[in-house]
Amino acid sequence: MGRLKDRIASDLKEAMKARDQLRLDTLRSALSGFTYKRSEAGTELSDADELAVVQKLVKQRSDSLAEFEKAGRADLADKERAEREILSAYLPAQKSAEEIRAIVKAALAALPEGARNQGAAMKAVMPQLKGQADGNLIREIVTEELGG
Repeated sequence: MGRLKDRIASDLKEAMKARDQLRLDTLRSALSGFTYKRSEAGTELSDADELAVVQKLVKQRSDSLAEFEKAGRADLADKERAEREILSAYLPAQKSAEEIRAIVKAALAALPEGARNQGAAMKAVMPQLKGQADGNLIREIVTEELGG
């Protein structure tokens, strides 16, 4: 347990030495997220819990990025994009759209004819792709494959 946290803490020290303020702030927010999650759970975090914290932080950056771009705030969007890239480096490799499509097709084929809807498809696909693909991309592919 704690390998991801240890890696981030080590990288935080490197960022301090390099005086890389953006990386320093981003990694501090990740460590803060671990601390919050641990106090919320009341137990030490498993590797899966740590991964979930980083995924949540990446998703928050993505959501903020979209809002800043919509509002025309390029300066803030650039900062969010950079932070998202720093945090994404700690996540496992993401599946390509083709790999996701293959998994979605297989899951749809396994569903009974009457149960082929977006909710059932997402319920079947998400456990297989947890942490390996963006939920919005999965939803788009499911919608396409269902003919929507």
